[in-house]
Amino acid sequence: MKPRIALTIGDPAGIGPEIVAKACADARVRSVCEPLPYGPPAGASFNQGVLSAEAGRAAYDTICAAVCDAVGGKVDGIATAPVNKLAFARAGLPWKGHTDLLAHLTGAPRVAMMFYAEALRVVLATIHVPIADVPRLLTRELVDGIIDLTARELPRFGYARPRLALSGLNPHAGEHGVIGGEDEAVLRPAVDAARGRGIDITGPWPGDTVFVRASRGEFDAVIACYHDQGLIPVKLLAFGRAVNVTLGLPIIRTSVDHGTAFDIAGQGVADESSLVEAIRLAARLAGA
Repeated sequence: MKPRIALTIGDPAGIGPEIVAKACADARVRSVCEPLPYGPPAGASFNQGVLSAEAGRAAYDTICAAVCDAVGGKVDGIATAPVNKLAFARAGLPWKGHTDLLAHLTGAPRVAMMFYAEALRVVLATIHVPIADVPRLLTRELVDGIIDLTARELPRFGYARPRLALSGLNPHAGEHGVIGGEDEAVLRPAVDAARGRGIDITGPWPGDTVFVRASRGEFDAVIACYHDQGLIPVKLLAFGRAVNVTLGLPIIRTSVDHGTAFDIAGQGVADESSLVEAIRLAARLAGA
């Protein structure tokens, strides 16, 4: 029996409804799973391309329904279309997006965002936080936890003993403390301790070269210190083919590598490729 994968439409004023409809009709999707679209109640209306609290709340309600069904075993996984963080905020919701909301709904103690593509796999140590806050947030506890979570989860994706690399925070990974002290004070001790726990990880490596090395096959995944450090190389190499996966959840959740695209919503030109890849990966994980 094919796995049942819930497809949430995300923000109903964005391109989510369109790409979900296209993905549901795609032969590549139907060959690996039974896609089940989740959206607002029939008759609900939203202005395409218009940011609103109502659309943010509808996206939230849809996610909650899909997570409830996944936890209850009614579906085998969830693939999500994008939500809008400002719409969430206008709806009075405290979450910045799917990752922290899903952790809250499932009670997961630690989660991480991974972008998965054939060319490159990247896990983010911090996500939607200002750059100015990153050095303070990169504590040993956080870095240790992300390393352990990544090492534990990667075998599900076919890497039995994953070769991990940790990207440095500062230029040249701090140049032995000359260009910032975080790499030597926090990141290097975390790598050494993880190796002592039997994890195959090296670093911190300079961020301007570690992703090139990973894309050439030297590492199975890179742990990046902050959002854009990790997502720029992924989107450069595999935009539209990369899949956002939440590590650490008790359910399977994948997503697209792009946003709500209000500028083209309702025009029938949205590309469903990333969602198709997200669904196929969710189906693969469900069958593992």
